[in-house]
Amino acid sequence: MKFILASKSPRRKEILENLGLDFEIVTSEADESYEKGTEPSEVVMLLSAKKAAAVKNKLLDEGRDLSDTVIIAADTIVYGGGEILGKPIDRYDSERMLTMLSDSTHSVLSGVTVIYGGSSASAFEETFVHFAPMSEKEIKWYAGSGEPDDKAGAYAIQGYASMWIDKIEGCYFNVVGLPVSCLRKLLLRVFGIKLSDNLR
Repeated sequence: MKFILASKSPRRKEILENLGLDFEIVTSEADESYEKGTEPSEVVMLLSAKKAAAVKNKLLDEGRDLSDTVIIAADTIVYGGGEILGKPIDRYDSERMLTMLSDSTHSVLSGVTVIYGGSSASAFEETFVHFAPMSEKEIKWYAGSGEPDDKAGAYAIQGYASMWIDKIEGCYFNVVGLPVSCLRKLLLRVFGIKLSDNLR
């Protein structure tokens, strides 16, 4: 059985590598638009499904045989203050998001989609993260560090931001970008695939 990760995220790559899964990375150029007002859980499942489908179609166009191939895609967002917080567009946007997250609890949602044997299934995971208060100086320093630049919600829980994470409720790996437990359950429940059987 072959596995493909439909993502260029170094965090997702590292999570699967640490598991001991052999996989290939194929990035998608999927359209990541969605209708305003869509529920956050629906957004992440929709976008992960779009990424998985885009990679499947790309491989089929190349003439690849996907009969024994599992395609895994994921999408992660931060939801705080009634707003979906994607990747910041610049340093000032990072500062805005961090100011919003400071001294409050927000949720991180990841959608996971698996395509195998002509079928597709999606699920999502939600984790609650509590940020300690950040001073204006700390926010400016962190925003300027470069770490938030390509992160949803403008922070990396496994990086400098760990200094301000007081508490999380739920899956840690979800906040990093790939909820492994959710993936395991989806593979088993829908496709009868045991993730543990495919590790080195």
